[in-house]
Amino acid sequence: MRHSVVKRLQREWLSKKNARIGRLLRQATLGMDACIEDIDYTVDRTIDKKVIQTLATCAFIEQKLNVVISGKTGSGKSYIACALGNSACRQGYPAKYFRMPELLLEIQEAKQENRYSRYMSSLQNIKLLILDDIGLKAYSLEESRDILEIAESRYNKGSMVLSGQVSHTQWYDLFPDPTIADAIMDRVIHNAYILPLDSKISMREVTAKKMIKDLSF
Repeated sequence: MRHSVVKRLQREWLSKKNARIGRLLRQATLGMDACIEDIDYTVDRTIDKKVIQTLATCAFIEQKLNVVISGKTGSGKSYIACALGNSACRQGYPAKYFRMPELLLEIQEAKQENRYSRYMSSLQNIKLLILDDIGLKAYSLEESRDILEIAESRYNKGSMVLSGQVSHTQWYDLFPDPTIADAIMDRVIHNAYILPLDSKISMREVTAKKMIKDLSF
């Protein structure tokens, strides 16, 4: 009897855990279905497997550190960012994925609807904030201030994964005010893991070829 009760409680616990993970993954709205286990470490990709495995433990979230990923189109930046988000959700941490252009549009809309403070506060409650496509264009002064507000509100309080084609060493050129650029860099880069990706191949091309090959059988 006792054994059956224990098994029932274990099943209930596992069911609740899986339900929470599913809810966290839905709320995260990750840009793609990605997981740490499927990251490709072939010789043509300069990805440090030990660093990825360290990040996969989500200790950086507990330490409130950031991750900055850069590399050319197709190098797998977004995949790794989303894989870290997936790992966070599976370990019970709320995460949220945004493309930076879309986030800035949402912030602008919140301002127009007089709910800017409430919207920015909602971002603070996210344990892992994933910002993809950093630096697709130079930012306006207003956008720069919004980005600084996010960086300031999360400094030593929450983690971010920031991904883009532009290396963090060139971020200064994205912001019109050097003072704001300095403030953003100080709050994001100095407490971050830096992951530069240098891939000789496009992972989108690799994935597409694999899908075509699989369909041909």
